[in-house]
Amino acid sequence: MNSDHQASSDSNLSLPHSSNTNPPSKKKNKSPSRVRVWTLRATAFIVLWLIGVMVYQTHKPLPPGLSYESPLYHVNNVSFWHDTTYSDGSDTGKQQAQIFQRMQQIIRESRQFLVIDMFLFNNYTHRDQQFPAESLEFTNTLISQKTAYPDMEIVFITDEVNTSYGSAPNPLLEKLKAAGIRVIMTDVDSLRDSTPAYSAVWRTFIQWFGQSGKGWIPNLMANNGPDITARSYLKLLNVKANHRKVVLSEKTALITSGNVHDASAYNSNIALEVQGPILADILKTEQAAANLSEAGPLLSKQPTFAEESNNNPTGSDGKLQVRYLTEGKTYKYALQNIRAAAQGDTLWLGMFYLADDAIIEELLDASDRGAQVRLLLDPNQNAFGRDKIGIPNRPVAMNLNKRSKGKIAIRWYNTTKEQYHPKLLFIANEDGDSIVLGGSTNFTARNLNDYNLENNLWISMKSDQPLYGEMEAYFNRLWNNEGAIFSLPLEDYQGEITGFKYILFRAQKILGFTTF
Repeated sequence: MNSDHQASSDSNLSLPHSSNTNPPSKKKNKSPSRVRVWTLRATAFIVLWLIGVMVYQTHKPLPPGLSYESPLYHVNNVSFWHDTTYSDGSDTGKQQAQIFQRMQQIIRESRQFLVIDMFLFNNYTHRDQQFPAESLEFTNTLISQKTAYPDMEIVFITDEVNTSYGSAPNPLLEKLKAAGIRVIMTDVDSLRDSTPAYSAVWRTFIQWFGQSGKGWIPNLMANNGPDITARSYLKLLNVKANHRKVVLSEKTALITSGNVHDASAYNSNIALEVQGPILADILKTEQAAANLSEAGPLLSKQPTFAEESNNNPTGSDGKLQVRYLTEGKTYKYALQNIRAAAQGDTLWLGMFYLADDAIIEELLDASDRGAQVRLLLDPNQNAFGRDKIGIPNRPVAMNLNKRSKGKIAIRWYNTTKEQYHPKLLFIANEDGDSIVLGGSTNFTARNLNDYNLENNLWISMKSDQPLYGEMEAYFNRLWNNEGAIFSLPLEDYQGEITGFKYILFRAQKILGFTTF
């Protein structure tokens, strides 16, 4: 009896125990929903984080000293130099070159210091190509100058593109270092992002791993160059650059659209050279670029700049007025001067890339006001000897021609295997002030809108100045094919698929995935 009762009690006691098997199964049933909740939360967090990174990195404050506008200076002379390659039936045609030779001369004439900032500086080419060895010649000239004047300070500032974004050392830069010449690789990560959707991902997940290592992916920019690591390619896609081009000494400064780069040796380019107090402003902006890499002072002591011959101080009756502009300040003056163009003005634009919407609208408005607008553009056919598809200039030209009903005159530079690479605006007024704006800056959002490092010289002058005549002669020669076939009519680079290219161009602009 007792045993039966005990058994029953045991049985009764066991029931609650067996019923406890249900909670684990309930937990198991809930776990998929909990995973989904946590997945959604994590996804939402990542998306919000990336949006936050995009907003901040496209609007963050610029580092000190960037987007600089110098005071207005009065000078008696600004020299205009240009390289012009034109067709003679061969692959490369003929070239009248001035800029590289003038750079070399400035180096040889300097005694106190040199600061050179150059976007492209390498001898990498495709295997089936041959170009003049300008980068090696430039390297040797700098080394010879340092050897002849060992106390002279020489600083060479450049962009990471020349080390394939950290994949491989550049032998020319290593030679400069070995000779006691200071080389500064610009750290552009603190600049704003021009491709926010990609850059947010790169900054969040990729940048921490660096770029160094043995490259294994073929170099698409120059297959004779070093192989590139995957991480370097990923950094390349976060498109930004120190795109400046300047040679500065205690005597003079040359601001140019041209690089010291073998595969660019045949490109047509322009340069403007200036002397006087403005040299101190140019040095100041180069110090700001060096500060991005925490490089310290460029020079060990304050330099003594040579005065321009018969130079007039600021506020006097100098024959030409000049300003030095970097980054977005070029945009400010380009828009301001195009907006002022009206009846009686001739607006010349010689440009490698034209893609900025605000600039395009202002060109149309200037034409409507009665200004003669003449655009000489690169057809975007070649890139270091390789074919391109004509974006952005061909669809932009189609759009401008259509919207202006043909009032805006457009011609293409007659390129062979090179590029028409100037970035030059000239607004001519025979009776008033004429404007020149030239340097490194393409008229695209990336170049104008504080994304890249850029540099330009702005000049205002009367029509009796030699520079005015040189500008008119330059554009008229190329436009009217004086002595050679320099330019071609609009129709030569327009076709049935140009409309499709315009759609592709607009999509690239909206998404931010552009090479211009």
